[in-house]
Amino acid sequence: MDPIRDKILKRSKESNQDVIGKILSYAAIILILVVVVSIFAFVFAKGIATFTENHASLKDFLTGTDWNPNIKGEDGKPLVGALPMIVGSFAVTLLAALFATPFAIGTALYMTELSSSKGRAFMQSVVELLVGIPSVVYGFIGLTVVVPFVRSHFGGSGYGILSGAFVLFVMVLPTITSMTVDSLKAVPKHYKSASLALGATEWQTIWRVILRAALPGIMTAVVFGMARAFGEALAVQMVIGNASLLPTSLTNPASTLTSVLTMGIGNTVMGTVANNALWSLALVLLLMSLFFNILVRMISRKGRM
Repeated sequence: MDPIRDKILKRSKESNQDVIGKILSYAAIILILVVVVSIFAFVFAKGIATFTENHASLKDFLTGTDWNPNIKGEDGKPLVGALPMIVGSFAVTLLAALFATPFAIGTALYMTELSSSKGRAFMQSVVELLVGIPSVVYGFIGLTVVVPFVRSHFGGSGYGILSGAFVLFVMVLPTITSMTVDSLKAVPKHYKSASLALGATEWQTIWRVILRAALPGIMTAVVFGMARAFGEALAVQMVIGNASLLPTSLTNPASTLTSVLTMGIGNTVMGTVANNALWSLALVLLLMSLFFNILVRMISRKGRM
């Protein structure tokens, strides 16, 4: 056979495969974009119905403390004060991140700088095991262990923001740890070599060189952990007390956006004031997820600079 003809046919076949691959790739990208835009449009349309159809006040929604969508206030508008849930979500998220970050950084430093290969493999298995535990299991453990512990040592009924933060602390720990490990591994090796060559001790190198170089990645890990905690529903719902009241103490029963959503969405009729109010809470959650993603991109961009 003619070798030139074989080459032409081979190139033609490879070109066809390239075209098919590009078509499939672009189709997948377009599908993802359509799904994301559709989700945003659907939740946004449902979320603003509380203000356009039921004439609720946006100011009262964000700053009000009375949550009872089926009842109207003196001004004739439904009582949809979401401030207790917003405060509860932020309080649980920030407290869980505050608890988890030191443990995550310490674990990541041990895995990347101090441990042997066996110790690193063992810790990696533990982190992966924590990721695989279902949320309901964390909730049951929190209900049977954390709530009695908080009741005995901090007072109150045991249900509240503190219990939710303890449960979320364990749940977000593997996320922050894994991403921190990746950030520490991404630090160029010659940074450490140069620091040790200049006479710095190992701990001085870790504290002043490695951690500082990996700081943008660590901050990104913390933000991802906060996003994970902010959207958690089932485990928090089981230990926080689910009281739609503005929290005055870490040990008082409270509620989060996700806990109110999971409890109420199945008990409302589509199109009613109560259902529209829950969709408004879902819109707040979606906007917060968008905020966390934008924050991650800003941190990553600053780290590259």
